[in-house]
Amino acid sequence: MYREWDVALEFAPFFLDPSIPPEGRVRKPTTTPDTPPSDMELRGEALGIKFARGRTFQPHTHLALEAGEWVSATGNTEQVIEFHRRLFRVHFTDHESLMDIDVLVREATASGLDGEALRAALLSGEIREAVDDGIAQANAIGVTAIPTFIFDGKYAVVGAHEYPTFVRVLEQLGVQRRAVPLPQPPEPPRF
Repeated sequence: MYREWDVALEFAPFFLDPSIPPEGRVRKPTTTPDTPPSDMELRGEALGIKFARGRTFQPHTHLALEAGEWVSATGNTEQVIEFHRRLFRVHFTDHESLMDIDVLVREATASGLDGEALRAALLSGEIREAVDDGIAQANAIGVTAIPTFIFDGKYAVVGAHEYPTFVRVLEQLGVQRRAVPLPQPPEPPRF
């Protein structure tokens, strides 16, 4: 979207389930191999995204939110998007823990960032307060689900939507298309 439209992308932290304890929580899988695919699984499959079944652990995601905040402050738009895609795969496809600092560092490095600088920032706790402030801001403006897309600081689109939905919103807000779209990076690997 940002390639074609004159918009800036900003990722903001939101704690989807604050009831998860700091050590995470064991959970029972909600589906079996015989359960028909959900709408989300079907939509993901059509986009080359695999939601693997059988996850038995729900992580406390504050550390991952801190990593995302650091990546947003340090990386360029492509690196930020790549990092978030990688964390999505790590969690939903590979069932790795978003609480594992080594996983976060590995994915930052694979996104072209300085993973060891991320490790130092996470270990120092220097990002924690900014993430807490971001979570408080999201709660204050009424965010209750992810993804939530906020436009112009006033309008929200909640949930995953097809591209035409965003085009309509941008047109209604009077956002201009770029005269020349930004170049496309190489196609990232699908997972």
